[in-house]
Amino acid sequence: MLEVETAVSFRPGELEVDSSGAGHLLGSRCASCGAHFFPVRQACAGCLDTDLEAVRLSTTGTLYTFSIVRQSTPEFEVPYALGYVDFSEGVRIMGQISGCDLEDIWIGMQLSLSVEPFGEDEDGNQLSGYRFRPTEAGSGGGS
Repeated sequence: MLEVETAVSFRPGELEVDSSGAGHLLGSRCASCGAHFFPVRQACAGCLDTDLEAVRLSTTGTLYTFSIVRQSTPEFEVPYALGYVDFSEGVRIMGQISGCDLEDIWIGMQLSLSVEPFGEDEDGNQLSGYRFRPTEAGSGGGS
């Protein structure tokens, strides 16, 4: 298992944050077939082996698809973008897209992981979560 300093996460076990504030999503890699998963799993969905190791996933990916959410629970200010991002490890992760105007989001754009505050827990500790933001290379517009 990875030994790192982990921030109080909105969803524990999915995100690690280092002292600089940079983060990585945590996943699993099957020792038998090499498949990656997010979030961490106890068994491989491909070969059913239980020999999985925790791994840090890459921090950039490609937007597979997205939707603009216009109605939500009171905890989330609307409208916002929610998308699926494909990573080089072969995992597809859903998350909010921030850091750009909604009309500037396009399928195929490059996005980077962003660690952001998500409120406080019942003890007053700040919770951290992740969103995706356009990378410099991914902000050029789509087709």
